Amino acid sequence: MELIDRRIVQCLQRDGRAPFRRLAEALGISEQTVARRYRALHNDGALRVRAYLGDRATGTQRWFVRVQCRPDAADVLADAIAARDDVSWVSTTSGGSEIVCVAFTDPDAPRGSVLARLPRTSQVLSFTAFAVLHMHVSSDTKWLAYDDPLSPEQLAVLRPHRPSPGPSASPTLRPDDAPLLAELNRDGRLGVVALAKATGWPQSRVSTRLDELLSSGALHIAVDLAPPLFGFHASAYLWLTVTPGELDATGHALSLHPETTFSAAVTGAANLLVTVTCRTTEDLYLYVTSKIGALPAVHQVEIVPVLHHLKQSGTLMRNGRLVLEPA
Repeated sequence: MELIDRRIVQCLQRDGRAPFRRLAEALGISEQTVARRYRALHNDGALRVRAYLGDRATGTQRWFVRVQCRPDAADVLADAIAARDDVSWVSTTSGGSEIVCVAFTDPDAPRGSVLARLPRTSQVLSFTAFAVLHMHVSSDTKWLAYDDPLSPEQLAVLRPHRPSPGPSASPTLRPDDAPLLAELNRDGRLGVVALAKATGWPQSRVSTRLDELLSSGALHIAVDLAPPLFGFHASAYLWLTVTPGELDATGHALSLHPETTFSAAVTGAANLLVTVTCRTTEDLYLYVTSKIGALPAVHQVEIVPVLHHLKQSGTLMRNGRLVLEPA
C-alpha cells in the first residue's frame, strides 16, 4: 500500500465524511487524485466508510460470544453466523475450533437472537457469552498503528470530530429515518444531494436530520479496513482480568494505544476485552509484554489470535478483503 493511500485512510479515520476537497488540502495533492485513490481502495476491498446506529439508539444489548465447535464444521458454522444481520465481527480462532463474534439481542424479541439458536445447533459443542457493560469510545480511540502518521499540521486541516455525547444525551429514532439510515449504511460518505435524491427528501431536511443523528450519538461513522492489505497480519482478542476499581482507567488507557481496535468492560471471569491488530506476531508479543505488562492493575491476560476474519463490523470479508459493491 502506497504512502498516499495510507494517508488518505488516516484522514478518513479522523473524519469519515470529510469531503475530498478537505482531504486534498490536508495532504497537499489534488482533489481528483484523492477521489481516484479512494475509489481504487474501496473497489479493491481495502476500505469501506459506513454509518451505523449506536446501541443506545437501537436499544439492543451487545455481546461477545465464544463458540466452541467441531473443527470440521467450523467454516460452515462461521459462514452461517456471519450471514446474520444481528451478528458482526466474526472470526475463527484457536486452531479453527473456536468462533468469536459480536451478537446483538433485542429485549423485545430474545428468541430470535443467535444466542437463542446456538444451543440448538448440532455443530456447537459449547459457547460462552459476555455482555458488554461499557465501551471506551471517543474521537481519540482509533486504530492508528501506522509508521507514518499524519503531522499536526495535516490534522489541523481536517474537520474536528463532533464531541462524544454525554450521559444525558438521549438519541432517538423516528420511523421515517429508515431510508436515510439505509443509504448511509451502504455508503457513509454520501453527500446531502445524493441522499436527498435517494430518499426523496428536500436537501434541507436531509442536512438537518443528519446533523441531529450524528450530534446526538444515535449515528456513528465508521471506517472498515482490511488490515492485511496495509501490512498488518496479527490480530488478537485479549481477555484481561483487571482490579475492579481500576477497570475504567485501565480500559480507557488501553483504548488510546494505536494498536487497539476495541476496548470494553465485559461480564465474566475476564472483565476487560481488548482487540488489537499488529503487523506481526513478534509485534503482538512486544505489545503485550511492554504495554499490557506496564499496567499494574492487569493481573492476567489470555491471548486469542485470530486465524481468519469472516465479517468486520457489518461487512463480510473474503481472502483478507472486504466484500463490497463498486464505488
